[in-house]
Amino acid sequence: MNDVTASSEDRNLAMLTHLSGILLGFIVPLIIWLTNKDKTDKAWLNTQAVEALNFQILVAIAYVACMILAFIIIGGLLMPVVWIANLIFCILAGMAANKGENYRYPVSLRLIK
Repeated sequence: MNDVTASSEDRNLAMLTHLSGILLGFIVPLIIWLTNKDKTDKAWLNTQAVEALNFQILVAIAYVACMILAFIIIGGLLMPVVWIANLIFCILAGMAANKGENYRYPVSLRLIK
């Protein structure tokens, strides 16, 4: 569903927020969410930042689990799978955000609302 109230600046910032998860993890989504959570005119951007933040927290948990499981070999095999899934979902989310669409990651913890 397109959100006609999302400005071009908000769409670009949301796209960068999603794509930043590929290299920077949850840092950029956290900063965007903290700086915009009280601004009512940035509601759509805030929603996208929270979505990206929740997904990147899940990815961080998955990486920690992979490191722990690396002692029994399976973690080393799962680490590239987590990285590829993060890459694909961040790109899909960035493309949707650039169009002004609300994107929800198919697998995500809803820790922050």
